[in-house]
Amino acid sequence: MRGIVVVALLTAVGAGNASAQDAAAGEKVFVVCKACHQIGEGAKNGVGPALNGLIGRNAGSVPGYSYSAANKGSGLTWDEATFREYIKDPKAKIPGTKMIYPGLKDEQRTSDLIAFLKQFDADGKKK
Repeated sequence: MRGIVVVALLTAVGAGNASAQDAAAGEKVFVVCKACHQIGEGAKNGVGPALNGLIGRNAGSVPGYSYSAANKGSGLTWDEATFREYIKDPKAKIPGTKMIYPGLKDEQRTSDLIAFLKQFDADGKKK
């Protein structure tokens, strides 16, 4: 019986660790995003909009970026759950988006990416 309890505890601890967010690991995930997006002080719009202050921002709202009508009209606010759905399959979440990324399916990498993005306020400064 004691062995079962130990195994259950280790399983629960392992599951908790799997969902922990790691900003340093997220920075490595962001390398793929850099092809289109910038983040941090001095970030500019490129193929995609700058991602400073993403979490909490309305979709389609970065000044100076030419969004698709679908993105601007989506009515979404980027919170963790919404971003998680979007980055898994952008075209499914916002049909008609210009984003051509096929999607990030790995939950842990997504959690890490979110941790990295959350570090930056709207001015690109780390919080």
